[in-house]
Amino acid sequence: MPSTTHTKFGANTEGREVAQAFSGGIRGKTVLITGGNRLGLGFSAAEAIASQSPEHLILAGRNIERVQECIDALKQQFPKIDYKILQVDLSAPDSVRSAATQVLDWADVPTIDLVINSAGVMGIQERILTKEGIELTFATNHVGHWLLSCLIMPKLIKASESSAKGATRIVNVSSGSPTVSSMRWSDMNFEKKNKDLPQDEQPSYKFFESWAYKNPEESKYIPLDGYNRSKVANVLFGIGANKRLFERHGILTLAVHPGVIPTDLGRNFPQETLDAIQERRQKGDFAYKSLGAGSSTALVAALDPKLADAVGETYQGNENWGSFLADCQICDKAKPLSVSSSEAEKLWDLSEKLVGQKFSW
Repeated sequence: MPSTTHTKFGANTEGREVAQAFSGGIRGKTVLITGGNRLGLGFSAAEAIASQSPEHLILAGRNIERVQECIDALKQQFPKIDYKILQVDLSAPDSVRSAATQVLDWADVPTIDLVINSAGVMGIQERILTKEGIELTFATNHVGHWLLSCLIMPKLIKASESSAKGATRIVNVSSGSPTVSSMRWSDMNFEKKNKDLPQDEQPSYKFFESWAYKNPEESKYIPLDGYNRSKVANVLFGIGANKRLFERHGILTLAVHPGVIPTDLGRNFPQETLDAIQERRQKGDFAYKSLGAGSSTALVAALDPKLADAVGETYQGNENWGSFLADCQICDKAKPLSVSSSEAEKLWDLSEKLVGQKFSW
């Protein structure tokens, strides 16, 4: 199994330590990060990136005031960087297209070297469909990021033309979901009871019971299940993108589990779910990470040159090693369907259908 450059990096490694170790991959580069929230992983990643003098740092988010708050804080520490705000509602394709057009129109930003897709929603208690008829969590966490990345691809391709193979990258911040979940192809909008799904699409009922969900077999929409499926899509997005972009353009796309971090991402959970989380933590099922440690794996995925070799080995017949990382290292604990090339192709086809646009580069 391929390894990373720094095998001693782990669960408690801080993002700034990773950024410093790979400072040459940041200095003078242009980085776009989604998730403009001072209490979120996007800001933590931005802070680490800013510490190593990128030329342009673009922060994208739905709430302009929150994004501006992030940039104001970064300017206090790192005033010489060119910061840009990109307003985007990832759940709305029209907003994503408008944001992408803005990025492509920036004459002073001819290339984009790194994209870190860190924004996300979790725990939406009621099933909501967007006006395009897409379940909201999937629309935000996968479709929006996939569409934005595809639309701004010309500037990533331009960056790749003068960079080493695999240096231009897209990183999708996933979760631990790929280790317990897969896609729900037959019922993407959660209209059927779980027990009526094909066997390989049914969720792990014991898992949901441990999160205080009662009778998950009889449920149609479980908020955490919607989140899990969208986070599996983050991994499959990378596998599909690598097939299209890695060999031809040298653009590498990876997904990461950042760990469990006490951000406000879980603010929509009911109290019984929050209590179940605390109970599992007290039992030692997981430990909280700091925000800095939460961004470190995404930065390894964005910057470690050895990961390009790992993906290269995939094309020599190995399973998709390197497509998913956790605790700053390549992770082999994802379910087979969560790192499946055929599943990735199904997702790519579905994504193009949902937005009504095909992409080829």
